[in-house]
Amino acid sequence: MESGCWRTSARERLDVRLKTIFVGVQDLIAEHAPDAVALEESYVGADARIALSVGQARGAVLVAAAAAGVECAEHAPARVKQTVCGYGRAEKEQVQRMVKIILSLDTEPKTSHEADAFAVAICHALAPRLLEVAR
Repeated sequence: MESGCWRTSARERLDVRLKTIFVGVQDLIAEHAPDAVALEESYVGADARIALSVGQARGAVLVAAAAAGVECAEHAPARVKQTVCGYGRAEKEQVQRMVKIILSLDTEPKTSHEADAFAVAICHALAPRLLEVAR
C-alpha cells in the first residue's frame, strides 16, 4: 500500500502549484485506474485564505478526475471520522491509529494528511454498506 503527498513551495506561482496537483492526480489515475476519486468536503475554518487555497487544490483534483472520466465523491469530515473511529469529532491521532488498525499497516501513516486520505478512502469504500444499514 502506497501513500504520499505533493509538496509545493509557497514561493512558486499558484498556477504552477495547482498544475503539480493536477498532473499528479492524472498520473495516479493512469497508473491505478480507480473506480472513483473520494475527497473530504471542505471545512471552512477561521482562515479564509487557507479555505480558498484548499478549494483551489480540490478543484485541480476534481478536474483531473473528470478529465479522466472518473467519478468523484465527497464525504463530510464528521462522517469520515464517525466511520473510521466511531466518533465524528475524533482527533487526528485517533484517525491515524484507526487507519493503521483497519488497513493492517505496520506503522501509522507518516502524516495526518496521509491518514486523512486513507480515512476518506475507507469511508468511501464502506459508504454503500452504511446506506444499506441505514435503510
